[in-house]
Amino acid sequence: MATGEVYERVAEELRRRIRDGELAPGDPLPAQTGAGGARDGDPSAVRRALGLLRAEGLVEDGPGGRGDVVRAPRRPVRRSDDRHQWEKDRVRAGLDERLSTGATERETGLEVDDLVFSAAYRRVRADAVLARALGVPEGAELVERLYRTRHRDERDPFSLVRSYLVAELVEGNPDLFDEAKEPWPGGTQSQLHTVGIELDRVEERVTARPPTAEEADELGLGPGAAVMVVHKASIDLRGRVADWSEIILPGDRAEAVFTTPLERW
Repeated sequence: MATGEVYERVAEELRRRIRDGELAPGDPLPAQTGAGGARDGDPSAVRRALGLLRAEGLVEDGPGGRGDVVRAPRRPVRRSDDRHQWEKDRVRAGLDERLSTGATERETGLEVDDLVFSAAYRRVRADAVLARALGVPEGAELVERLYRTRHRDERDPFSLVRSYLVAELVEGNPDLFDEAKEPWPGGTQSQLHTVGIELDRVEERVTARPPTAEEADELGLGPGAAVMVVHKASIDLRGRVADWSEIILPGDRAEAVFTTPLERW
């Protein structure tokens, strides 16, 4: 049997055992023998099979140099295009309702108490790329905001978010320059509402690429895993880009769902 066929058969057997619960999170995986087709005695095929499962997010390095172990399942994120209207509908809701849940909870099915959230703000000047994205002159003052949210029992965040507000548009509310006010009940649309900005539409462009080394480390991605990149422009009733964001989603546990209503004949 060809080596390629052997490693694919080994990978499928290990994949089945992991999904059926025969191999639980943290259980070691064979280095050379003991797993279905691995008994064919081809160590290189086993190594290739384990590399494939690592890329799929099923295998990771064990603690203390224990070798390959079964990786605990990561909580998936389902990002759909109806989230923006949902957020807008909540802008004028009461504080208690806005505090009770947010977009991350909606996309993961988790509760507020399940999550650990962090935000970091700083003032920056628009470079050529940001100036073009936000429709402002180069050098315009922006508020850069970095967001991370993870499950309290996991190390890796659900996504990497970098958001930019045009300082001139939000200077009417000093709280919008203060990271200590995060997490903001109702999110960015509620923040913009405090300075009289209502969004007209949200435009999102989605691409995929290999992660940078820093992204792979922070998101806990194995070799071969890709990221989805969402560039989101939030445009107000006057046609201004009030917020521009880059969202990096891990390809091994994120799903983008787009639903387009169609007119009837």
